[in-house]
Amino acid sequence: MLESDLLDAVLALAKVYGFRAVHWRAAKTAHGWRTPVQGDGKGWPDLLLVKGGRMIAAELKSDTGRLAPEQRLWLSVLEGAGVETYLWRPSDLQHIADVLSAKSDHTTSAVSTRRNPAPVGV
Repeated sequence: MLESDLLDAVLALAKVYGFRAVHWRAAKTAHGWRTPVQGDGKGWPDLLLVKGGRMIAAELKSDTGRLAPEQRLWLSVLEGAGVETYLWRPSDLQHIADVLSAKSDHTTSAVSTRRNPAPVGV
């Protein structure tokens, strides 16, 4: 499954479970793929999902994809601010559905491929 397919699947699940979702699309430029942002946007998570008092920031990767240092930093900073943070892969689809349907213990921070990897120094 491609990252773009995972994105489509997670957006569909978010809609089913009543989350508002946002994903900023990158655009192809003469210098490669770029997402137009100002400030410290490099590494911002792929998805921001909000429902009631819950906010989820999720980075999506293929089953072999790796986090860039900037992505790891953003997940750490957001988790420190009380945002649920996740690194989700295609193999996590059932877990993703459980998190969004609140069947998962989403309040416990864990170091895994499903939750933000070990924080880095901020």
